[in-house]
Amino acid sequence: MALDDRELTVRLARDAEDIAAAQRLRYEVFVEELGGGGTLVDHENRLECDRFDPFFDHLILTDGRRDNAVVGVYRLLCDDQAAEAGQFYSEDEYDLAPLRATGRRLLELGRSCLHPDYRGGSGVMRLWQGLAGYVAEHKIEILFGTASFHGTDVQALAHPLSLLRARHLAPEDLRVRSRAYQPMDLLPEAEIDRRRAMLETPALIKGYLRLGGVVGDGAFVDHAFNTTDVCLLMDTARLNAQVAGLYTRGRG
Repeated sequence: MALDDRELTVRLARDAEDIAAAQRLRYEVFVEELGGGGTLVDHENRLECDRFDPFFDHLILTDGRRDNAVVGVYRLLCDDQAAEAGQFYSEDEYDLAPLRATGRRLLELGRSCLHPDYRGGSGVMRLWQGLAGYVAEHKIEILFGTASFHGTDVQALAHPLSLLRARHLAPEDLRVRSRAYQPMDLLPEAEIDRRRAMLETPALIKGYLRLGGVVGDGAFVDHAFNTTDVCLLMDTARLNAQVAGLYTRGRG
């Protein structure tokens, strides 16, 4: 469908109703579409939720043509909020000691999703512009979070995982490591089909790579969510300046 950008608004969730709308979209994407689950998923009310939701800020994309329905979501957790929660969400999957050791301002990103009608267009750019504003306001220095490939068969993902490991590995000072270590170098670099690898890499991950993103060491197979996760990291001091301009364009 053709989107009218003028009707798309990005803002933080203001109340329980906003958060429930975000959780409802997450249920449609992560549970119904991708086959995920979790102990706190509310199937009766069709809400995808977990114990971390009260600690996160929820960035939402709404469409005025649909009575301001929530059509896009990001969860955002600063390091002070993580301290209140007891940990970062992704800390169950990755050892974040290298990030903590930097002493820099951290922001964890998660649960990013868009309604199917808003994928591949300006919706994700609007979310990223809102995210850029949040990063500037909170003086964030390092962004990170897990991003997912659908499915848990790592051999089926050998080409994209191997390419990420070969070409986009994080520098040592930011190189977090998977706790249930799944090697990503499943193929020698000379055997990687780069075209296939890029076709099989989700758009969100490719977007982060264009912004200068890098990946941690090892994947994490999340059977509960039916995904294979990688940890993506972006150092705001190292962002590709040209692409970062696209990321922040229109913000203000």
